[in-house]
Amino acid sequence: MTAAAPHYDPTSLGERLRHAQGMNRPLMLEIIDKACRRFPSLGRSERTARVMRLIEVEAWADAALALMELELPLWRIRRIAYDQGEWHCSLSRERELPDWLDAAVEGCHGDLATALLSAFAEVQARAIEMPRPSVPNVRLAADSLYEPASCENFS
Repeated sequence: MTAAAPHYDPTSLGERLRHAQGMNRPLMLEIIDKACRRFPSLGRSERTARVMRLIEVEAWADAALALMELELPLWRIRRIAYDQGEWHCSLSRERELPDWLDAAVEGCHGDLATALLSAFAEVQARAIEMPRPSVPNVRLAADSLYEPASCENFS
């Protein structure tokens, strides 16, 4: 018997976050269920317990930050800004680079926690789109016209 992996559609989660009025418990648990890969594998550790405690007390922004720290250890918040009624959150792997060189991911929403999790969902979606093998690709057979030649002069 094989276990089917849950189907994760990053565009539907992004749309759901865009149209949400604000963060709530069912939406946060849906994000954990659909977009998080490390959270279930850690079991009931101190870090996952902390996220669940923050969800219980409805500290949405703190829960979003703790979840991002757990799920995206290489990503850091580059910028959080409030402009004309919307929060803008940028996540980056290279915070020290100038803005024009950095490939930051941005999420925006009227609610801070939802903006944070929109950027989080975008990073998770990009990770799914770009699978990286753990072993580099190697050509199996050399070209038939290829013949090694020694260029050393041993005289």
